[in-house]
Amino acid sequence: MSHAIIVHQTGGPDVLSYEPFDPGRPGPGEVLIAQKAIGLNFIDVYFRTGLYAAKSLPFVPGCEGAGEVIAVGEGVGGLQPGDRVAYGTGQGAYAETLRIAADTVVKLPDGIGYDVAAAMMLKGMTAEFLLNRTFAVKPGSVVLFHAAAGGVGLIAGQWAKALGATVIGTAGSRDKVELALANGYDHVINYREQDFVAEVARITGGVKCDVVYDSVGKDTYMGSLDCLKPRGLLACFGQSSGSIPPLNLGILAQKGALYVTRPTLFVYNAARADLEASAARLFDIVQSGKVRIAINQRYPLREAARAHADLEARRTTGTTILVP
Repeated sequence: MSHAIIVHQTGGPDVLSYEPFDPGRPGPGEVLIAQKAIGLNFIDVYFRTGLYAAKSLPFVPGCEGAGEVIAVGEGVGGLQPGDRVAYGTGQGAYAETLRIAADTVVKLPDGIGYDVAAAMMLKGMTAEFLLNRTFAVKPGSVVLFHAAAGGVGLIAGQWAKALGATVIGTAGSRDKVELALANGYDHVINYREQDFVAEVARITGGVKCDVVYDSVGKDTYMGSLDCLKPRGLLACFGQSSGSIPPLNLGILAQKGALYVTRPTLFVYNAARADLEASAARLFDIVQSGKVRIAINQRYPLREAARAHADLEARRTTGTTILVP
């Protein structure tokens, strides 16, 4: 019998229940996947707590994973049983067997294993659209990336460095600072011991940053604005510390005619062509060796609650996978 993690009501990690689960046969435009590895992401916490509303209750959380196609539905072209695939914008990933829309999955290159794919699809394609499409990082760009030792942060640090940027990060412990420094960052600020706004000003000689990437939210967004040079861009792509309150747009004028955006991977890769291009860029840079994917934690799928508790307590670094 196949199993999945099912959420019957929103709440803390304890609402993640490991239960028997039958995904059913694939319908038109769908494929059935035997999951080999599943990615853990903070967006999963948002859905579990109800910060982001699931389509209905109960639901199976998770957006990212990799596995082998075992059946295809009517009208599916380009995929067949035995194909190795991965996805980063799906739904219901916390399952041993997953039924998913075929147009949300991509084939895996031979050189990328299931564990690496599950650890990088959502996080890696997030780094891709942030660095290439939300703001086009180029040689000479000065970048600030919060949560530098997190899953997206470690990928983004390496990728931004490969693009020629000066890369500044923030992290919450000395170990995390060292980890980020080993993954592309030129400077990493321990925000528990230092004022990151003052440090950014010092590091840049008062010039500040072209772009700030902020997934922390409530605790950092005002400081992030203060780290931008005139006409700089703040990309708020998460809110691990809580939602950002309403923002008086006049503040953006006062601080230098700044830009603010709230991008999401689901919008940037909604079109199939954009998904395929994003995945291809991710596969290429990983296979080139310029970006390495560090899987620093592995949990059995049945222990998803423990994984969530560790993620929320900031006890994890880099990427984490759940193993069916």
